[in-house]
Amino acid sequence: MMDANRRRKALGHPKPEPPWKGEPLLGAVYGEEEIEAAVAAMRDSEDVSRGFGFTSEPIVKFQQEFAAFAGTKHAVAVNSAGPGLDLAMRYLRLQPGDEVIVPAVNYVAASLAVLGAGGQVVWGEVDERTFELDPNDVEEKLTPRTRAIFPVHMNGLSAPMDELIEVGRRHPHDTHGTLPVIGDAARACGGGYKGTRIGQRGLMTVFSLHTMKNMTTLGEGGMITTDDDDVEEFCRLSRMFGGGKYWGTSNVMTKVQAAVGSVQLGKLKGFIDARRRLAQARDELLAGLPEITTPHEPADCEHSYYLYTCLVKPEWAGDKRDRLIQLMDAEYGVGCVVANPPCYQSNAFLAERCGTGPLPRSEALGRRIFCVSVHPAMTDADNEYAVAALIECVERLRRE
Repeated sequence: MMDANRRRKALGHPKPEPPWKGEPLLGAVYGEEEIEAAVAAMRDSEDVSRGFGFTSEPIVKFQQEFAAFAGTKHAVAVNSAGPGLDLAMRYLRLQPGDEVIVPAVNYVAASLAVLGAGGQVVWGEVDERTFELDPNDVEEKLTPRTRAIFPVHMNGLSAPMDELIEVGRRHPHDTHGTLPVIGDAARACGGGYKGTRIGQRGLMTVFSLHTMKNMTTLGEGGMITTDDDDVEEFCRLSRMFGGGKYWGTSNVMTKVQAAVGSVQLGKLKGFIDARRRLAQARDELLAGLPEITTPHEPADCEHSYYLYTCLVKPEWAGDKRDRLIQLMDAEYGVGCVVANPPCYQSNAFLAERCGTGPLPRSEALGRRIFCVSVHPAMTDADNEYAVAALIECVERLRRE
C-alpha cells in the first residue's frame, strides 16, 4: 500500500479543477485529427449530389474498420446504443410471456430493451468479484419460456461468454432452438476475452459510442457486431424505416460522426492501454488496504477499465460507503459513482413491471460497490493523488 510519505507528496498535487467526475463527461481524448475529420466530412457534404448521406463512404468505412477491430463479419452503425439494444431484442420477435435473462446489477438500458420488444425480464445474479452474469444462476432460472441470455460486459470487463453460450446450447427452446447470447458492451469497447475482442462471441453485441464511453462519435452513436447475415440485414434495414421488409424507424449514424469514429477507433488501443496502466498502478498502491477490494481481472480477460470498480468491506455497506464517496468529492475533488445497484432499486418503472427480486447477492453488492474516477488523460500524478485521497478518506472513516 502507498506509504504515508508518498501519500503526503501525492496530495501536494493541486486539487483537480474542475474536479474529476465519477464518469467524466468525455471518456475519450479528442484532438485536431477529429476536428479535421469532421470538417472534411462537412465540406464534402456541400456537394448537393452527396450531402450527408446515411449510406455515405465514411459510414461504410467505419463499419468495416470496426468489424475488423472486433473480429466479426459485420458491424452496423446506429445513432446510439439504446436503439441498438432495441434492435437486438426486436430481432428475437418476442411474444407475450417470452423471457430474457438480464443481470440485475446493471444500467437500465438492457432491461428496458427487453420490455420495449414485448418480452419479460428475468433478473440474474452476478458474480461477486467480476459483477458479470453468473452462468450457474442463469441455468437455475431457465424455463420453457426463456428466449435469450442477455449479459452485460460490466464496466469494461467481459462477461463469461463461452460458459453462457454453453448454457444456451444445453437448454434449447422447444421452437426456436439454441438460446442466443446477446452482449451489451456499452461500457466495454476495446476489452478482450480469451485472445479475442469483446464483440466476437455471441449472436450479436451492442456497443455505445456515447460521450462518456471509451471512444465516442461526437457524443452519441453505437455499433452492432455480428457474424450472422440475417442479424446484419435486419439491423441494417431496420435502422432506416425497415427497408420495406421490416418495421423500423430512423436510427442511422451521421456521416460526420462516422468520420470522427474512424479516427477514434485508431486511437482506441492507446486509450485502453492508458486505462489499464492507471488501473494496474492503483491495484499496487491500494494493495493491503483492508476496507477496499479492488477490481478483479480474470486471467482470460483484458479489462478495458471503463470504470475502476471497487467494493467497501461488508461492514461499510450503505451509509458508510456513501460517506466515503462524499468525502472523496468534497475534500479532494475526486468523483466516484455507484455503478450499479440492481436496476429494480434505481428505476421504479422496472420495479413495477419486472419485480424486485429478492436477489441477495446483487442487493448486497449494490450497497458496497463504488467506482473511482479513471480516464486515459489522467497523469501518473493525478492517479497517485486519487489513490492517496482514497486512503486518506478510508483512514478518516476508521476514526469516525
